[in-house]
Amino acid sequence: MEEEKRDAAAPACKGGSAPAPKGASEPQSKPATATEGGAPGTVKSLGVFSFEGDMPLSQAVPLGLQHVLAMFVGNLTPLLIVTGACGLAGAEFADVQLSLLQNAMWIAGVVTLVQLFGIGPVGGRVPIIMGTSSGFIGVFNSVAASMGGGLVAYGAIMGASLIGGLFEAVIGFFMRPLLRFFPPVVTGTVVLSIGLSLISVGVNAFGGGNTAVDFGSAENLCLALVVLVVILAVKHATKGFLSASSILVGIIVGYVLAAIMGLVLPTTGIGPDGAEYTKAWVLNWDKVAAASWFAIPDLMPVAPVFDMRAIAPVLVMFIVTAVETIGDISGVTQGGMDRPPSNKELSGGVVCDGLGSTFAAAFGVLPNTSFSQNVGLVTMTKMVNRKALACGAIFLIMCGLCPKLGALISIMPQSVLGGAAVIMFASIVVSGIQLITREPLTPRNLSIVSVALGLGYGIGANPAILAGAPEMVSLIFGGSGIVAAAAVGVILNIVLPKDEKAFQKDASI
Repeated sequence: MEEEKRDAAAPACKGGSAPAPKGASEPQSKPATATEGGAPGTVKSLGVFSFEGDMPLSQAVPLGLQHVLAMFVGNLTPLLIVTGACGLAGAEFADVQLSLLQNAMWIAGVVTLVQLFGIGPVGGRVPIIMGTSSGFIGVFNSVAASMGGGLVAYGAIMGASLIGGLFEAVIGFFMRPLLRFFPPVVTGTVVLSIGLSLISVGVNAFGGGNTAVDFGSAENLCLALVVLVVILAVKHATKGFLSASSILVGIIVGYVLAAIMGLVLPTTGIGPDGAEYTKAWVLNWDKVAAASWFAIPDLMPVAPVFDMRAIAPVLVMFIVTAVETIGDISGVTQGGMDRPPSNKELSGGVVCDGLGSTFAAAFGVLPNTSFSQNVGLVTMTKMVNRKALACGAIFLIMCGLCPKLGALISIMPQSVLGGAAVIMFASIVVSGIQLITREPLTPRNLSIVSVALGLGYGIGANPAILAGAPEMVSLIFGGSGIVAAAAVGVILNIVLPKDEKAFQKDASI
């Protein structure tokens, strides 16, 4: 009892979120024990920048907006790819595709609110932004090819997502006995592989998007570099709220600079095939003007179809998604709150992942999962305030109801996003290293990390090595280094003999 009293009286920053940046005001309030989401026996900081801090709207709105800017394009891209694979990108299905994109925005906002605040056992109550998963693209493209595309194929994808989301939710409810397979050395390796896989995405965006004709042009690189420099300058030359808003400031500067460039530089060029093209950094204001001010989302714009050709591979991918969510939650609590996640946070987060995906499928949207891009933003800025992230979620909902707002964000040049993404994604790598080094780097732990990254992530980074493997194996392990690294890490953690000290510790529990 004496020790418990001393713990309760400990400083509020112990085990909670990172201390507020200097210059930020903190309300005088008594520390409360972490009974909801926090690590047991620790105390939460109720400062303005902490998870449950009472932040004024004047700060919460812009801090939430920068989360939306970081994930907006990534939230819509998977839908564009999968609908294209199903043949729904043509003029005949233009209204269907537009409805799906609109639904994707407000669905992401609703599921994020559930993840932040929780509804009973659903939601981890952690600073996570949810969005349309890109991890399913490979499997969904395969389903579309095997079923001949069209509305039937997309309906089969939705039917499989409805069932798969419920399956992942069940995994989340039984998460406690499964957590022994995910010690810090394994989750840290997963987080590290997430960061490594995203760095190439950030670099591609830095050059203007690798599908752009002018990829890597001087204009794209200069625009991205200016955004990066502004972010670093604001982050380290200012304090408090402005420092935490460095990503938003950098992106706004990028918008302004792109607009100025459009007035003084040529906006079109001639490609290798002799055809004229619009340069990737040009802002398409016509898209904003054409968008409507208000639209009501459609329930089930595509009727679900239940076909085992889609259900079987998608169920496997939902297991993989649960592992990635564990990694994302571990990354955001370690990188943003300087502590490991609790069992309740992991379980609630995975359950929200699953039920959120089922809810998304009811509106024709691909599975919704935790967004690693925003994990990087949290770890870089240490900005974990729930009210700020909730403002971002509400803005996503508004974008779904007001297409003109969504269009304004969707015209952001890839190079502007890339200037911010490079540093955010690298922050995830650092969080993974912090998780791995929470425990001594014994020969056993070094073997797990080395082999998981070398073999697991190496296969994901060079998927051609699986060309002769069964299609299911290639789809699961060839699409992402995260999946292969997680699988190798879990297997090695099971089969390698434990260190003597760790064995004695387990025996004493």
